[in-house]
Amino acid sequence: MRQILSRLLPAALLLGLAAAPALAGTTLDAVKRNGHLRCGVSVGLAGMSQPDAQGVWRGFDADICRAVAAAVFGDAERVRFVPTTTQTRFTALQSGEVDMLTRTTALTLARDSQLGLTITVAHFYTGQGVLVHRRLNITRAEQLDGATFCATQASEIERNLADWARQKNLRITTIPFDTPPTILQAFLAGRCDAISNDMINLSGNRMAAPNPDDLVLLPDLIFKEPHGVLVRNGDAEWAALTRWAVFALFQAEEMGLTRENVAAIRETTQDPKIRRFLGLTENVGTGWGLPASWAFEVVRQVGNYAEVFDRGPGRTLGMERGPNRPWTEGGLLMSWLWQ
Repeated sequence: MRQILSRLLPAALLLGLAAAPALAGTTLDAVKRNGHLRCGVSVGLAGMSQPDAQGVWRGFDADICRAVAAAVFGDAERVRFVPTTTQTRFTALQSGEVDMLTRTTALTLARDSQLGLTITVAHFYTGQGVLVHRRLNITRAEQLDGATFCATQASEIERNLADWARQKNLRITTIPFDTPPTILQAFLAGRCDAISNDMINLSGNRMAAPNPDDLVLLPDLIFKEPHGVLVRNGDAEWAALTRWAVFALFQAEEMGLTRENVAAIRETTQDPKIRRFLGLTENVGTGWGLPASWAFEVVRQVGNYAEVFDRGPGRTLGMERGPNRPWTEGGLLMSWLWQ
């Protein structure tokens, strides 16, 4: 009898697991009750997250928020953007002020293991660089021995800068500031020789200067810096949903689906992979209680990754995509399998 039970028990457990209904996470339930997604973004960074003249938030990170809202509600505009600084970004997420965080934040081991937060997906690959005054006649970062840097206070920027200086045996002085605007103001006023930050912020700083040609963005990358989505620990369903909303942008580009053509392709395609992705043959959102068309709505309302990038840092900051290209083109962007 014990032998029979030992053989039957694993099968019963498997049947039980298969039959158990998928449960939505508490965060998703709360987001639906609120009627909108609360998304933590930067206080205002051109190309990434910044309100336009009409008060509409534009940029890469703003569109990541919209992609998640489109998945949850079928409406990309049901987002409340919550500006966060370097000092308040993690607290806003930890305290429940926001449901997710997507901004210029480096993804690190400490942030994934010590803050009660979960990194769900990397969606933007950049690096920490250096912006200098052209009058210094500097072409490489290693020429900045004895220089003074303006950098964001209490951030990985300061730490990376110090590590790099020690590695290169350079003597530097760092002056910390709270926000990118104050850094730029001090830099333009001549309080420091250089700014070190991620290449997104530096490109924005240069474009915001009265005369951008007076500033030079050096080619050196002091440190690699992937950015992505962060959520609170303890809600695996919400973490997965935000991850796959970003994957939908990756996958749409790989499949050649855009905001303009996805509706027409959905009506005519016989490609089984595209039909599955668009919810025509399977409901890939069953685990979260979403309609089968959720990925279709992400693409129809927000577009694919290329469109999001081009509208943001591509057009606004003149940034090249570099590693932010699909794996099929030698880049780092790869969705997991839609099956």
